[in-house]
Amino acid sequence: MNNINIKNKRAKFDYEILDKYTAGIVLSGTEIKSIRLGKASISQSFCEFNKKGELFIINMQVDEYSYGGHYNHLPKAERKLLLNKRELKKLHKEVATSGLTIVPLNLFINDRGLAKMNIALAKGKKQYDKRETIKDRDSERNLARVKKNFNN
Repeated sequence: MNNINIKNKRAKFDYEILDKYTAGIVLSGTEIKSIRLGKASISQSFCEFNKKGELFIINMQVDEYSYGGHYNHLPKAERKLLLNKRELKKLHKEVATSGLTIVPLNLFINDRGLAKMNIALAKGKKQYDKRETIKDRDSERNLARVKKNFNN
């Protein structure tokens, strides 16, 4: 089994994660084949509701399948995400009332061979919050370095 796990590294830096969900994705044949080869990117993508209340991922890059021929997919098409009605209603209410956003965290293939995506209800960080995150990460790295030198 191939372990495909495409991450959005910017999500935790740019957003404060409030709640996480796992959603299925509606894909065509060449899209899933391309994802299984690891040729996808979710770093610039975000999720949005349409007028019917369905959740879509926008700006997700899935490279064209090299053996696809003229049946190939569009690399940046909108793709529908699948969640329970209850989860969709809750997310829609949160996004509409409190100005939160939905960001993808990672794209993976589950045990049954289906593409799934972890998404999060998130609040955008301010610039000073990002600086604080960088400072914490640097201090933790320095602490780990000192501990390593002390143990040797």
